[in-house]
Amino acid sequence: MRWRIVVDDDLCQGHGVCESEAPEVFSVSKDGVLTVLQPAPDDVHRPTVDLAVRYCPTHAIRLIEE
Repeated sequence: MRWRIVVDDDLCQGHGVCESEAPEVFSVSKDGVLTVLQPAPDDVHRPTVDLAVRYCPTHAIRLIEE
């Protein structure tokens, strides 16, 4: 089963918690703009992406199972 990352740009405030948990998947600019480097990462990244979702202070990130 594949999965992908969805970010609600209206909720994201660019805190950078996601980047600190999964820097290979998320990048936050100095201006606080989030870029998802791998919108559908390999399963090897799932544990760190799960942490990024869990600890996002605004709950802007979610995972979609496909």
